[in-house]
Amino acid sequence: MNILVINYGSSSIKYQVIDTRSETTLKSGNIERVGLDIAPDAAMRQLLATLQDCAIGAIGHRVVHGGDHFRQAAPIDDTVIGVIRECCKLAPLHNPRNLDGILAARAAFPEVPQVAVFDTAFHATLPEHAHTYALPQTHCRTHSLRRFGFHGTSHQYVAQKAAETLRRPLSELRLISLHLGNGASACALEGGRSVETSMGMTPLEGLVMGTRSGDLDPGALLYLMRQENFSVEDVDTLLNKQSGLLGVSGLSPDVRELEKAASEGHPGASLALAVFVHRVRKYLGAYLAILNGADAIILTGGIGENSPSMRQRILQDLSFAGIALDTAKNEARPTALQSVLEISSPQSRVKLLTIKTNEELMIAQQTLAALNTVP
Repeated sequence: MNILVINYGSSSIKYQVIDTRSETTLKSGNIERVGLDIAPDAAMRQLLATLQDCAIGAIGHRVVHGGDHFRQAAPIDDTVIGVIRECCKLAPLHNPRNLDGILAARAAFPEVPQVAVFDTAFHATLPEHAHTYALPQTHCRTHSLRRFGFHGTSHQYVAQKAAETLRRPLSELRLISLHLGNGASACALEGGRSVETSMGMTPLEGLVMGTRSGDLDPGALLYLMRQENFSVEDVDTLLNKQSGLLGVSGLSPDVRELEKAASEGHPGASLALAVFVHRVRKYLGAYLAILNGADAIILTGGIGENSPSMRQRILQDLSFAGIALDTAKNEARPTALQSVLEISSPQSRVKLLTIKTNEELMIAQQTLAALNTVP
């Protein structure tokens, strides 16, 4: 079956038409800077216009937040759409865009079955002590206040590729997956299961991101609201759209632009990159403690896959944990057919891998599985 996968992120739309029998990509594309230079509806029209000659058997949509409602992929109907819409308040940068993609695809392909694949589903295995917030539990139960986690399809895919590369069963591996891009998250996996992750109830918690703040003292927000008379909507915009690398640098949310600016002496760009690296290393150390070491550390996402300098800054000076980077391997450019690159030195007890993530293939596989279970 040919499955169209629509991966509508916070600033881009990636799509692939995948033949699930051979797991080959028949057509693919990436529309960047959506919401910045390109309006969302125009981006969707551009995507759909390229698919007129494709025989589409099903469509799988990446949906960031499924709340407490979904622990696996779900065929899309009006009830599922209602839940996705309700979860927009938890993922305001993503779920509205995911919903736009679903509605546009349903209008364009009304007879084609469609499935929602949720980022949060992979993290349903988080132990209670890892997903519980230290708030009055009556509030937590009433309002579903807990850590959900995101980037689940990416963390799941690269973990499986790491096991294949290491030629070891996934069930016996301790892995730390660092998905580093405009959105960024860390995940600790034990036996293929998510046991800790940096994002929380929303995609705001954790690592510094392109325009999102990541971790910060809630008291700072209370203070700012009082001093600046900020509304809830003002704070929402501040945290989701004006913070992170953009907020610190005062220049851009894009690491490529910041690395160039930093090399030219821009102090804000240099500080933003340093803050980003510090936060990643902080989580890396925490997850080494939680897992009692690691068999491999995986770097993926736009930054993890494509920035040797950021990888080096993140992974240097970690010999205490048996981690040793091979700088020559780290600088090597993988071939077009090379999706995994080992960048650890022979002395490293922990394998260091850059893995080109393929959320779309994972979404296609889960879409097919969801449709096969429909009675």
